[in-house]
Amino acid sequence: MLILFNKPFRVLSQFTTYSDKVTLAAFIDQPGVYPAGRLDYDSEGLLLLTGDGKLQSRVSSPRFHLPKRYWVQVEGEVTAAACEQLQNGVQLKDGPAKAITAELIPEPAGLWRREPPIRVRQSVPDSWLELVIDEGRNRQVRRMTAAVGLPCLRLIRHQVGPWQLKHLQPGSQQYLESQVAWRQLKAAQR
Repeated sequence: MLILFNKPFRVLSQFTTYSDKVTLAAFIDQPGVYPAGRLDYDSEGLLLLTGDGKLQSRVSSPRFHLPKRYWVQVEGEVTAAACEQLQNGVQLKDGPAKAITAELIPEPAGLWRREPPIRVRQSVPDSWLELVIDEGRNRQVRRMTAAVGLPCLRLIRHQVGPWQLKHLQPGSQQYLESQVAWRQLKAAQR
């Protein structure tokens, strides 16, 4: 089984914690499933969970270069030069990183309100970009946008490989049988 879950803002991508932070256990009542990859506490969007160890490895291992699509709200105006720099690569403390694609987009349609809302500064504009990467290093997208002078205000992963958020609202989930998930993954890689 593969679970597509829309992880809300400020939820840990794990089932247990030694703090008072909200975890996946508050939303997922399916024994034997684990996250296939992670999504930061401050990030929102698509998190995949499965009990199929091979599928989990296939989805989360960096060696398979499964593309991940993000909507990123940043402080400042996204320019063509910034997008080009993200695609050509930026230097991070743990090595170079580059986007497969980076482009300016309007605010995504049908986007839910985030609680609490992002901070708004009247004197500084914000804008949205869509970023596609095939890695998943710790806070990578946030660090990449910061490297081109665009601090991240809000980060939403809306697609991993062939799976998309579509109309899943925060805290909701969709279940797929493992055979269906494998078929979708193989079809997407042709």
